[in-house]
Amino acid sequence: MTVRTDFPHRIVEEPDMGIVMSDGCRLSARVWMPEDAAAHPVPAVLEYIPYRKRDGTLPRDELMHPYVAGHGYACVRVDMRGNGDSEGLMTDEYTIQEMADACEVIEWLAEQPWCSGAVGMMGKSWGGFNCLQTAFLQPPALKAVISVCSTTDRFADDIHYKGGCLLGENFGWGAVMLSYSSRPPDPMLRPDWRQMWLERLEAEPWLAPRWADLQERSGYWAHGSICEDFGRMTVPVLIWGGWADNYMNTVAAIVENVPGAKGIVGPWVHQYPHTAVPGPQIGFLAEAVRWWDRWLKGLPNGAEADPAYRAYMLHSEPPDASPKVRAGHWVAEREWPSARVTRKILGLRSAAARPGGFTPPGPSVEYLGLNEGERIVGTIATPQHLGMNAGEFFPMGLNAEMPGDQRHDDALCLCFDGDVLQAPLDLLGAARLTMRLSSDKPLGFVVARLCDVAPDGASVRIAHGMLNLCHRESRETPRPLVPGVEFDVSFAIDQMAYRLAPGHRLRLALSNSYWPFVWPSPEAAVLTVHGGSLDLPVHEGSSAEWQPPAAETATPWKHRRLRAGKTTRRIETDLISGKHALVIEDDLGDVENLGHGLVTGETMSELWQIAADDPTSARAVHVWEQRLSRGDWAVRTRAEAEMTCDITHLRMKARLTAWEGDTIIFERSWDEQVERRFV
Repeated sequence: MTVRTDFPHRIVEEPDMGIVMSDGCRLSARVWMPEDAAAHPVPAVLEYIPYRKRDGTLPRDELMHPYVAGHGYACVRVDMRGNGDSEGLMTDEYTIQEMADACEVIEWLAEQPWCSGAVGMMGKSWGGFNCLQTAFLQPPALKAVISVCSTTDRFADDIHYKGGCLLGENFGWGAVMLSYSSRPPDPMLRPDWRQMWLERLEAEPWLAPRWADLQERSGYWAHGSICEDFGRMTVPVLIWGGWADNYMNTVAAIVENVPGAKGIVGPWVHQYPHTAVPGPQIGFLAEAVRWWDRWLKGLPNGAEADPAYRAYMLHSEPPDASPKVRAGHWVAEREWPSARVTRKILGLRSAAARPGGFTPPGPSVEYLGLNEGERIVGTIATPQHLGMNAGEFFPMGLNAEMPGDQRHDDALCLCFDGDVLQAPLDLLGAARLTMRLSSDKPLGFVVARLCDVAPDGASVRIAHGMLNLCHRESRETPRPLVPGVEFDVSFAIDQMAYRLAPGHRLRLALSNSYWPFVWPSPEAAVLTVHGGSLDLPVHEGSSAEWQPPAAETATPWKHRRLRAGKTTRRIETDLISGKHALVIEDDLGDVENLGHGLVTGETMSELWQIAADDPTSARAVHVWEQRLSRGDWAVRTRAEAEMTCDITHLRMKARLTAWEGDTIIFERSWDEQVERRFV
């Protein structure tokens, strides 16, 4: 990665520009712009998130925004209402208030004397979500967006539910936000910081139970889901994703449904592509400037004629939960869906035909691909601790957060293996699994993993998908299963771009547990597979078709590390109790900002524990600590959260404590239960 210091424009910075909303609430913005913008107005680029511009995202902000500003833009990094140095209170994610504020900020920016009147909006994760959601609202001054690691459907493809399954990350993210939102403004910018802090603490919600109670795709989830009406997406969209991140489906969905949209998916985790692992990192900021130049300045640089879908096709290599680089090559599709992708259907062979095998359906065989007279392909009844090597929903770095060797989980699953490949097999797109099942319990789910199995037995997860079987007919009106009654299901496995090497096999692994990625069903179920087929997206083959620009950034932030951090991640088994646990301890240390003197630190621990034979033994405990200080001033918050369950209810407890110096100035506890209607 190259650090750039020479830019076409010299820039100036404002650390706390006030933007006052119509109700009087002042939002705080950090702004970089060319020094002559007052005389020569420039377009504005907005990033609008709750993650604190003064400390939280400052390291990445200083790599990005001065770079874009140096190319002739006013880059505006706004703390959302109730966060960082902005006034007000935040009650939930992606609220009507949040969206209204975004539209007001865009209107305000367009009217400033240093702005040309054209505004772009960009962001990753929360910021990637809300820039798409704001584009959906069509504020007149918004001319283009760049979204990274986001979703089109808040119910189907976010941290709360996937395929209707309740994700462990729903609880985890609730604990994160309880911690993140507990921090005060910086006293250097806000003399009334203490009053603002106490108001935030008093109003802070414990959101995990609220989200867990919304087990159907209701209006709550439809709000902010741009898939409700892709026709409203009229501004140009450049959408980015990563194969190591669980928002990989968004890129294909937007490119397919939003006219003129362009998509890029690399090997990356949940980070911006110029700094993300695994490599190769690419010049995200150069691509961003190219996008803004075309749509905010009107420069005829041909960005609208770029390939619709550029994807890094991963190549077979040994499993690694912390890869620094992934082997592969870039594929460039002029249109999406691509005419170079054809569908190949493989039936699931029963044990009588061939243990654990695929078979291509013949002309006289229906879609199940079974021999006449066969009725049972296999059963799925996996132990509750299966999934410890699944990795994080959105991994952030190299702390073994990506999927590891899958062979241990595979051994516990119902697996179907293809023949040994004699030539490379290129897959691009989403596979689809169709099955006829029956269950002995009313609630349950199924997880499907596509894996690349090497000759030595090592197994790499290519993609996975899942379905809450109560959602087999409708996400809006799910209903329990009738035990013993057969039913049909069909669901997509996540998007992928993957080349399997000759000598390898493609494996489909099926389970009805996936801890801690998915919260377990109330009772251990046995699923009987009566037949099925796997529909694969087979690419005709390609070589390197795109050479992205090299990764560049502006100058990194100036800081001093006062105390080093340390991260551990381990799987434990108690041989007496029989419980299995994933334990994560992440101490980020303490660091001083040499620009304004703020010292920050963060410590986190997670415990995900379960017994192999008892889904109601599931227990998650998260503890987060945030530290802020400068000179004699010091504050600290601690968020503690626990989730347990029985057959009928989920229970989520939390406790938030805040200290000023050594004195506790706030304490609050929550203890809430959620009825298990469909999870």
